[in-house]
Amino acid sequence: MKAGRLYLVAIVLLMSVGTSMAQRSFKLGLKGGANLSTLRGGDVYNASDPTIRIGDNETRLTGFVGGAYARFGNSLFIQPELLFSQKGGTFNVYRDGITNDQNRVDVRFTNIDVPVLLGIRIGQVLRLNAGPIASLQVAQNQGLREALNEVGARSARDNLNRAALGYQAGVGFDIGNLSLDLRYEGNLSNVINTTDSNLNSQLMRKGNLWQATLGFAIF
Repeated sequence: MKAGRLYLVAIVLLMSVGTSMAQRSFKLGLKGGANLSTLRGGDVYNASDPTIRIGDNETRLTGFVGGAYARFGNSLFIQPELLFSQKGGTFNVYRDGITNDQNRVDVRFTNIDVPVLLGIRIGQVLRLNAGPIASLQVAQNQGLREALNEVGARSARDNLNRAALGYQAGVGFDIGNLSLDLRYEGNLSNVINTTDSNLNSQLMRKGNLWQATLGFAIF
């Protein structure tokens, strides 16, 4: 089963849980904040010079995240979101095990993220929530306008199949109309999967990040 279909199955299951919740409570709001992201994967080597390899760098890149959210339910709730999210990570080029900082490469993505979280409220302030996320890459170190035009030219099914699947889990705090969320996000599928004749194998990476956002309920 393709990744996009798995995500749709998860969404249908969560929405079935949230149907009864929607009758009790509803919120609509805007949110914005920051991502601290990195990329992880196995080392790859230069095909002609095996003393040169590409490996992980633990540096986390900072990016913006923002968009809209809806919340259905009260003590138990479902929260779908539509977010514009900047993510990425850093590679190091090693020669004989020594890091060459001159060859450090930052990779940045611009994504459209659709997390759908199922949560529980503890008291009047604290929330716990977790769920799947589909992340559609619309730009990689390039202009956003051109990338969005490319996305718009593809069918909805093609865009869904291209989306990387992952998960989010974290805590939230509600004070009046304000919401603070702290989350961890991990990928189940690769966000980088590149074949290059200069490398001995495919360059594959999964992403993960820490995310902090502040939201405001407008309805």
